[in-house]
Amino acid sequence: MTQEQPDAEHLHFWSFIDHAVERVGRELPGVDPLAMRLVLTLHRAANMLVYDLESTVHRPRGWSWPGFRVLFSIWLSGPVEAKKVAELSGMSRAAVSALVTTLERDGMVSKERAAYDGRAIQLRLTDAGLEAITSAFRDHNEREREWAGSLTAEEQRTLIDLLGKLTARSTHFGARHRV
Repeated sequence: MTQEQPDAEHLHFWSFIDHAVERVGRELPGVDPLAMRLVLTLHRAANMLVYDLESTVHRPRGWSWPGFRVLFSIWLSGPVEAKKVAELSGMSRAAVSALVTTLERDGMVSKERAAYDGRAIQLRLTDAGLEAITSAFRDHNEREREWAGSLTAEEQRTLIDLLGKLTARSTHFGARHRV
């Protein structure tokens, strides 16, 4: 084993960031290590949080994280067209369509023709879907509270402001995102 090739068994989810930043900095001079560390840390933190919410709150209910996102979007904006659910949830139309088929089969969502355009299909929660999402969201929010509890209220507001600044700046360099 060389100095450039550490024993991978000693790396873990978080230490890999230090290793990656150090190794890339050594092999590709001129790379911005701070930007790299920021994006790796943000990505890993978001993935960790989503995995925790999905595995502790949603999977026990038989839902995936995307399934929850679809129900949540319909709950808060419905009745609503599937293309709007795709935009609001940050998912593709195809993914939303597949999830809606499952959620409709499970009695959570219904489809109906829109009054304003007979070709448009609107989605709405069924009574069972409304009960399920509101119950799930109470548990979801309790888990959010546990995650946020490591920060003071002022730190939470600062982080929200910083993330808002980070995402608002993305328009200046044409960042891609689902709409």
